[in-house]
Amino acid sequence: MGLDPVSEAKRIEREIIAWRRDFHMHPELGYEEVRTSKIVEEHLREWGYSIKRIGTGIIADIGEGGKTIALRADMDALPVQEENDVPYKSKIPGKMHACGHDAHTAMLLGAAKIIAEHKDELNGRVRLIFQPAEEGGNGAVKMIEGGALEGVNAIFGFHVWMDLPSGIIGIRDGPFLAGAGIFGGKIIGKGGHGASPHETVDPIPIMAEAILAFQTIVSRNVPPIETGVVSVTSVHGGTAFNVIPEEVEFKGTFRFFKPEIGELIQRRMREILEGVTKAHGAKYELSIEELTPPTINSPEMADFARKVAEKYGLKYGDVPPTMGAEDFAFYLQKVPGAFLALGIRNEEKGIIYPHHHPKFDVDEEVLYLGTAMEVALAFEFLRS
Repeated sequence: MGLDPVSEAKRIEREIIAWRRDFHMHPELGYEEVRTSKIVEEHLREWGYSIKRIGTGIIADIGEGGKTIALRADMDALPVQEENDVPYKSKIPGKMHACGHDAHTAMLLGAAKIIAEHKDELNGRVRLIFQPAEEGGNGAVKMIEGGALEGVNAIFGFHVWMDLPSGIIGIRDGPFLAGAGIFGGKIIGKGGHGASPHETVDPIPIMAEAILAFQTIVSRNVPPIETGVVSVTSVHGGTAFNVIPEEVEFKGTFRFFKPEIGELIQRRMREILEGVTKAHGAKYELSIEELTPPTINSPEMADFARKVAEKYGLKYGDVPPTMGAEDFAFYLQKVPGAFLALGIRNEEKGIIYPHHHPKFDVDEEVLYLGTAMEVALAFEFLRS
C-alpha cells in the first residue's frame, strides 16, 4: 500500500486543528448538533461519501464489496461554562466541549478526507458514524436503530484521554469503561413541628441511615476483587429551620463492570430502602434506570490495533480501566471492536484538567495521530 497514514495526517494537521477549534467555539448539546453535523455532512458529500441522516447523526459510507469497518466519533458538548482564556473559547454561554468530542469529530473528519483521497486502494467499505448525544443521551442506540451497524464486521472509536501522556494511544483488552445507571426517589414520612419530633415520622434521619447503608453495598456485598460504585449525589428535604418535612428526595449514580454486579447493587438498594423505611414507619419510592452497559473491548480487535500501531510507529501502551461510562458500549455489544484512548495530558502546556472540568482542553499537536490511527485501522482491517 502506497499510503502512509502518519505523513498524510501530518499533512492536514492544520485543517484538523482548525475544525476542532471551530467546533469548540460553537458547542451544541445532545441532539442539538445541527451546525456541527451540517459542516461534517458538507465535507463528506464533497469527498464522495454516501450519506444517511439519523436526526443530527450521520452514517457515511465509501468503498464497496468485501468487509466493512466502522469508525465512530461523538459530536455533543456539555452544559458547562468554559473558564479557559483561549482564542477558540466557547461562544455559547453555559455550553462547552469539556470532554473532547470536538477533537473526536475533527480527527474523524481528517480520516474521512484521507480515506476518500485513497478510495481506489480500499479493499472493502469504510463506514463513518458521526454520533449525537453520547453524554447521557444514548445517541449510540439511535444510530444502531438507524442501521449504523448493518453489514459491519468491526468497529473502532477514539476518546482523547487526560490520564495518558500526550501522543500515547491507549489500548486495553476486555472491560475498559464501566456500566452506568441512575437512581432517584424519595422517602415519605410525616411532617410536623421541629420541636415535636415524636409526633412526626422524620424522613431526614431515615434518609441519612439509607445513605450510610448504601455505602455498605460495595464495601460489604460486592466481592472485594470486583468493582462497583454507589454515589448518592443529591439530597433535598425541608425548607424551614423549625419544620420537619413530609419527604426527602434523593438521586445518584451506580457503576459496575459486570452485569451481575449491576444487578446486585440494584437489588440491595431496594432491600435497604424497604428495610430502613419499614423500621421507622415510613414509605419510599425508587426508580432505577440502567443507562449504559460496560464498554468491553474484544481482545482480538485490541490486539489488531496494537499491531497496526506497531506497524506505523505510533506509540501505544495499556490504559487503566475507569468507572466513567461511554455509550460506545452499545456498538461493542453487537460487533467486535475496540474503544481506544489518545493521550492528551501535557503539563508544560497546562493541559491537566479532568474531563468535564471548565478548564478542560486538549493538546492539539497530537490530534493528527488519532487521525493517522483511524486511517491505518481502516486500510489494514480491509486488507486482513
